[in-house]
Amino acid sequence: MLIEQPPWLYRVIFRGAIWRLPQAEKCVYLTFDDGPVPEVTPLVLDMLDAYGIRATFFCVGDNVRKYPDIFDMLTARGHTVGNHTYNHIKGTHFLSRNYVKNVDKAAELIASDLFRPPHGHMRLPQLYRLQKKYRVIMWDVITRDYSPHMTAHGVFNVVKKYARNGSIIVFHDSLKAIERMKDALPQSIEWLLTQGYRFETL
Repeated sequence: MLIEQPPWLYRVIFRGAIWRLPQAEKCVYLTFDDGPVPEVTPLVLDMLDAYGIRATFFCVGDNVRKYPDIFDMLTARGHTVGNHTYNHIKGTHFLSRNYVKNVDKAAELIASDLFRPPHGHMRLPQLYRLQKKYRVIMWDVITRDYSPHMTAHGVFNVVKKYARNGSIIVFHDSLKAIERMKDALPQSIEWLLTQGYRFETL
C-alpha cells in the first residue's frame, strides 16, 4: 500500500500538490505518464476512444520533440496534456534551479499548467518554485504497470482495491509498461464503469 497509494504523511509533507480531487461524486481521473511514444500512445488513445473516455497525459518533453505528430494526437482527440520534465529526471538528484530549468524547457513544447514529477520525487524548494507557474499533480493510485514483477491481473487488482471517489489513477504509455497496461487498462475501465464511476480530465 505504501507504493500503490501514497501514505498520509507524504501527502502532508507535499500538501501543496494535488493528490486527489473532490470526493462527493463517483468520479476518477485516468492519467498516463512518460509518453508519447509511437509504439504505445496510439494504442492507448484507441482504447480510450472505444470507451468514449478522455484522460490526462503527462508528457516527457524530449518525447514530444521526437514525436510531435503523436503528441498532437492527444489534444486532437480531446485529451489533456501535462508536463513531466524534459528528460524524465528525478528532482532529488538535481539542484532546484536546474530541475526547474528542465521543467521550463519541456514547457516550451507542452502548453500546460499541469506538472507531475517523474517518480513522484522532488525537493520541497522545487515544489515551492514550480507552484508559482504550475499545478503540481501527484496521484491517489499508482497501478505499478511499469514493474516487471507485476502481471496485468495484478495491475487491475490495484485499481480494484484502491480506486475511490476523486482518485487520480496513474498508468504509463511507455514501452516498459505496455505488456501489463494493454490488458489491465480495459479491464480497469470496464470495472470502474460497472461500479458507477465517470471519467474526467484534470
